[in-house]
Amino acid sequence: MKYALVIPDGAADEPQPSLGGLTPFQAARTPNMDAVAVAGVVGRANHVPESMPSGSDVGTMSLFGYDPLKFHTGRAPLEAAAQGIELGPDDWAIRCNLVTVADGKMKSFTAGQIPSDVGAGLVQLLQKDQCGSENWKFYAGVSYRNLLLYRSRDGSAPFSKETFSTPPHDITDQDIAPHLPTGPGSDELRDLMSRSVSLFASHEANAARGDQAATQTWLWGEGRRPALTPFAERFGVRSVVITAVDLLRGIGRLLGWDIIEVEGATGYLDTDYAAKGRAGIATLADHDFVVVHVEATDEASHEGQVEEKIKALERIDEHIVGPLHEHLRSQGDYRLVLSPDHPTFLRTKTHSHGYVPIAACGRGIDADSATTYDDVTAAASSLVFEKGCDLMPWFLT
Repeated sequence: MKYALVIPDGAADEPQPSLGGLTPFQAARTPNMDAVAVAGVVGRANHVPESMPSGSDVGTMSLFGYDPLKFHTGRAPLEAAAQGIELGPDDWAIRCNLVTVADGKMKSFTAGQIPSDVGAGLVQLLQKDQCGSENWKFYAGVSYRNLLLYRSRDGSAPFSKETFSTPPHDITDQDIAPHLPTGPGSDELRDLMSRSVSLFASHEANAARGDQAATQTWLWGEGRRPALTPFAERFGVRSVVITAVDLLRGIGRLLGWDIIEVEGATGYLDTDYAAKGRAGIATLADHDFVVVHVEATDEASHEGQVEEKIKALERIDEHIVGPLHEHLRSQGDYRLVLSPDHPTFLRTKTHSHGYVPIAACGRGIDADSATTYDDVTAAASSLVFEKGCDLMPWFLT
């Protein structure tokens, strides 16, 4: 028995006036996703509890079968795990974005998709600025995605569950002042963010990027190491995840999954969809369960690009869902499920709460009457996972 999950990140959305009232799922040409619907069932799942901020850290944890209300401690610890960074019981990890702020507004939460070499140079400046501290340690990541660690030396830290920060991708084109960190330890975070402004202005390669230059850091997603029961212990399958995003890699590592790096996978609109599809098929030779995650649909929403979101859905359909489903059918017993982790609205350019459409087919899943996979069809279904973390046990049993 082989299992596969395809995640079009943030693909769930509202009806779009520019699409004649259709959602991106409805407007996109996705015959392979529709084939999954015809062969099986369509329903909906709510992966983000209303009391928690919407994001892939919460949504994917739920999608993988772990109740975020019990297990979620923050986004940054998951990304630390992706980099192989061990956190002590009292250490805290904090996401460190390189962002562009203009006239007090969040112009770009990616600093124009800043090149990794330029970003690494800025992270070096940040670390040099803290060379006298035994607590703060910056780690360079990919592009704008970096990490800051607070290493506790005495069993204490300035942060707590009451420390609050805002993801920068949730405040595109908005004033940043109302969204600065608050609560315990926030003064230290604000000070580091403020100090970064002059440091970044002094970096020649960064300044040469003009209006796309990173103007400062944005610190958010703080948390301590979570304790997750290994996936194989719960479900008895050997698993692997294919993604270009550290967050997914981190959750995978904490669950005991293998991580596959795919050349050309960028975590952006230009990712190599076909390479991801081929890798998904190849990994099933020695794994029971493969997860293929694509970030492009989420990125398109954050940028408000409806046509790019449709293109990303169509490429996921053609290069990942189609070939993967064909392979699964050819090799014997299987199950395949499609599900975003959360909605990301083109209108607001932010993550949202609410149900996402799911489609599943394979052995033991009796077909319903659905003929298409989209938000509207899912909304009419009687198959509902009010707690999204219940989807994975249903799928794997």
